[in-house]
Amino acid sequence: MTQARNEVVASDAAPKAIGPYSQAIACGEWLFTSGQIALDPATGPVVPGGIAEQTRRVLDNLKAVLTAGGSSLDRVVKTTVYLKDLAEFGAMNEAYAAYFTGNPPARSTVEVARLPRDVRVEIDAVARRG
Repeated sequence: MTQARNEVVASDAAPKAIGPYSQAIACGEWLFTSGQIALDPATGPVVPGGIAEQTRRVLDNLKAVLTAGGSSLDRVVKTTVYLKDLAEFGAMNEAYAAYFTGNPPARSTVEVARLPRDVRVEIDAVARRG
């Protein structure tokens, strides 16, 4: 049996990793993304606005990483959403729903004390490639 090798995935259309990690790792038919936050990949800072604007930027960044890894939002099977304030769940969910139409992936959502760069939301994903 041939064992799949881990392949680093990177996209210039998403923020560069700000630590010792990869934007994503492809392993066979699977793609595992690191958490994406609301950084503008062209300019670097956190996008202005509230939870809805940050969620849209996060999902645009996630989409870019998925594309670089040979996948797409419609091939995502699982996401994890990290929220700084669970009271913002409704607004996040509304923005999120616009990106995952039809058959949305499984999802976990958790409230956390703090996120990198003091953003309001971070999302990671597992997707099928191809």
